[in-house]
Amino acid sequence: MDAVRAVLDGSGPAVHLGGGDDVAVPAGTAAVVTTSGSTGYPKNVALSRVALLASARATAQRIGEGAWLLALPPTYVAGLQVIVRSVRAGHLPAVIEGHFTAEAFVAATRALTERAGGQRLLTSLVPTQLTRLIEAGDDPRVRAALAAYDAILVGGQALPDAVSARATEQGARIIRTYGASETSGGCVYDGRPLEGVRVAVVDGEIRLAGPTLADGYLGDAERTAAAFVRDDGMRWYRTGDAGVFADGLLQVTGRIDNVIISGGINVSLDRVERAVRALPGLSGAVVIGVDDERWGEASVVVVPRGDGPHGDAAADRLAEVRAAVGRDVGAPARPQRIEVVDALPVLASGKPDRVALRRRLS
Repeated sequence: MDAVRAVLDGSGPAVHLGGGDDVAVPAGTAAVVTTSGSTGYPKNVALSRVALLASARATAQRIGEGAWLLALPPTYVAGLQVIVRSVRAGHLPAVIEGHFTAEAFVAATRALTERAGGQRLLTSLVPTQLTRLIEAGDDPRVRAALAAYDAILVGGQALPDAVSARATEQGARIIRTYGASETSGGCVYDGRPLEGVRVAVVDGEIRLAGPTLADGYLGDAERTAAAFVRDDGMRWYRTGDAGVFADGLLQVTGRIDNVIISGGINVSLDRVERAVRALPGLSGAVVIGVDDERWGEASVVVVPRGDGPHGDAAADRLAEVRAAVGRDVGAPARPQRIEVVDALPVLASGKPDRVALRRRLS
């Protein structure tokens, strides 16, 4: 945290988060966030002091100032931004040390409340963390801790509607965020861009512009040129995400490249996953594509063992899943099977590691 504070006030060198080794950075770079994403390709995202502070300032304008709890790894851009927002406000965040658990969240919230001196409480989580908390919601201490926050930013991956609804029922004030390391973290809150951020959908792909954009990828001019483009004099980041505007709000519909071709039909695995996650008990399911001798490719639902069906229930559950997906997405999208694993592999950001899952099932 001291290194982030030093780079923000101009007295320290750029911090390199997630990569381990020092890398040469151009002047003006405040932080380098190394991320592999779900594709497994490592990228060194160069973020300037101006971009980080612009993001922190816009967040404060949207949700207000307050005392922050750092519940995410600081090597993840959302965790870095919790530190930046706190430093900008003149204090350091409270920190959950070690593994994230409901008990650790309760203890950290209690400590934050005591030191906040009446300030508003704020935090940032990924959906898997929020799910863990609402599953422990029978404990009144967990419910009280969730309700103590004036705003809980949730991003990094899609938040299932069922999880959001249960969290709201337990008193949590959720704000869904959308963004990337390349935009200094979340820059669209509940479908509306932050101050200074612009959103466009071009040929179905979401593009973002504004003062929070990264300078590019260190040592990779080709990928930088492909991801950051100029149009009408404005610099845009091509997200690779598909989206639409509905009632003036941005809706992210999935990854453009997260598509399989099953029987000659393009199938969006994101749409399949949303349909599966809407079913009771499957809010944490992951859908991946696998090779299929008959159809070329097919979708497979992967669930952790605690949520997995067994025996006759497995056939019944697969039939339920296939019926729901066929109804919502179409017959070619119906999953081939349900795979039960001991635990879902995850990236440092908390997102499911889809590359590892595909490798495991190949």
